[in-house]
Amino acid sequence: MAPDASTLLPRKPGPLKRLYLWVLHWAETPYGTPALAVLAFAESSFFPIPPDVLQIALSVSRPKRSFFYAAVAGVASVLGGVFGWVIGFVFWAAVGDFFMRVIPGLTPENMAYVGNLYNDNAFLAIVTAAFTPIPYKVFTISAGVFSVPLGILIAASVVGRFGRFLLLGTLIYFFGPGIKRFIDRYFEWVSIAFFALLVGGFLVIKYVL
Repeated sequence: MAPDASTLLPRKPGPLKRLYLWVLHWAETPYGTPALAVLAFAESSFFPIPPDVLQIALSVSRPKRSFFYAAVAGVASVLGGVFGWVIGFVFWAAVGDFFMRVIPGLTPENMAYVGNLYNDNAFLAIVTAAFTPIPYKVFTISAGVFSVPLGILIAASVVGRFGRFLLLGTLIYFFGPGIKRFIDRYFEWVSIAFFALLVGGFLVIKYVL
């Protein structure tokens, strides 16, 4: 029995995969750096693909500019976080339902949970989301909804976002394109482990020294 012809054809990528490939294609154009800035800004408030994807592609092609790409992503991401805060603080009553429909993870239950985290320690909560794979956009918008002072959001975002992108840039700068496969597979775990060590170091300083 002949196999079904449909099983022999390559499967068409889904919408998210196509968006991922669209993001990656900018690394092969002269507009890679501005595209990285736009992507990092948008991801902090609504866009689903993280800027790390394009940062890795650009840095692998030019390792000596890894820290430059990290800085571009960091600045744009922090500014995007401010935009997310404005959405929550100023426009949530008008556009909240729309954002809950289109942003994965932005649910009433998750926002209530984030609000409790902000009551405990808003700075640490935002740093954690900015540095680790936790959806940062949920925290920036929630920060506006729960009236977290903008200065706290900016300070925590600078620490978390620049820490994440500089860690990625450092790996590529010192280890070159050969580390790309490791980053693709394990970077989220590396970022979590690094953040845990960072927090542990602060706790040691606070309670032991």
